[in-house]
Amino acid sequence: MPIKIPNNLPATNVLEGENIFVMNAARAYSQDIRPLHILILNLMPIKDVTETQLLRLLGNTPVQVEADFIYTESYVPSHTSRDYLSEFYGTFAEVRHKKYDGFIITGAPIEQLPFEQVAYWDEVAEIMQWSTSHVYSTFHICWGAQAGLYYHYGVPKHWMDKKVFGVYEHRLCVQHESLLRGFDDTFYVPHSRHTETRREDIARVPALTVLSEGDAGPYIIANLKRRQFFITGHAEYDPLTLKAEYDRDLAAGMHPDVPLNYYPGNDPQRPPIVRWRSVAHLLFANWLNYYVYQGTPYELDSLDNADD
Repeated sequence: MPIKIPNNLPATNVLEGENIFVMNAARAYSQDIRPLHILILNLMPIKDVTETQLLRLLGNTPVQVEADFIYTESYVPSHTSRDYLSEFYGTFAEVRHKKYDGFIITGAPIEQLPFEQVAYWDEVAEIMQWSTSHVYSTFHICWGAQAGLYYHYGVPKHWMDKKVFGVYEHRLCVQHESLLRGFDDTFYVPHSRHTETRREDIARVPALTVLSEGDAGPYIIANLKRRQFFITGHAEYDPLTLKAEYDRDLAAGMHPDVPLNYYPGNDPQRPPIVRWRSVAHLLFANWLNYYVYQGTPYELDSLDNADD
């Protein structure tokens, strides 16, 4: 089934070119189907890139998905025009009265800052608290995962001497978990961060389970009872996302390390190898199917996770 996105969203042309079934609002309303309503808090500066990455994965599943995008009012992004935000995004104030089947909070290029020093931390914290009673399942990515683990469970992040940058091998830590259905025993996912979440901190919280980890540390952490997922890597990345970051830092004279397991023979002059595409599709499809679609109430107004 298709993903319903706003008319004229730039991601539409890209997704249609990849044979991802997208549907505009007018056509969606003509179908007698109750779509999954997904809210996306996009904290990345270049909004349209992240939109395309997420919609590509959300749109390649058997269920109809309707996505709403919001940005933070307490810090208006400088890399995206106000006209673009006005046309395609809302604010938390505009959606806080609604309930959603799923909620995605993206990463953000602010990991070096303590959480409380982030300009929009209070607003993000309010949204995360709201999600506990207004969202059936939440999916936190990279900084969003660190922020969620810290806010909900007091799990700290730690500065690393060397940046985690590249495509890392991971393994499964549990058997027969629905979110991991179809995963190989070992698989690869991109990471790009200066901070880490440590297993010993996670282990102090009985409600949390490490579902997958690898050379980059814990990768998928979950509170399965509350359907909260914290993803420390970037399975949604495009083939050239790490290359763009490496080239940018190289041009800035920062002498970055070549991303691990990315270029054949570790040679940046050769096209990178994509090792994570199937993982990305499985991860998002399993989340939507097993932790959203299969359990969310038909009438969202009846949703209340507070006492789950």
